[in-house]
Amino acid sequence: MTAHSVTAAGVRTGGPQDDGPKIVEHVMGWTLVVVVAMLVTQLGLL
Repeated sequence: MTAHSVTAAGVRTGGPQDDGPKIVEHVMGWTLVVVVAMLVTQLGLL
């Protein structure tokens, strides 16, 4: 094996197969939406 193939075999890039539970990602996304909406409302930007 070459040095490149040895190092590439142990390196993970976080591709789609490494994702955790989809529900956690979904809940965090909606939480971010709610927080941004609250911030916009409180600052009177809308």
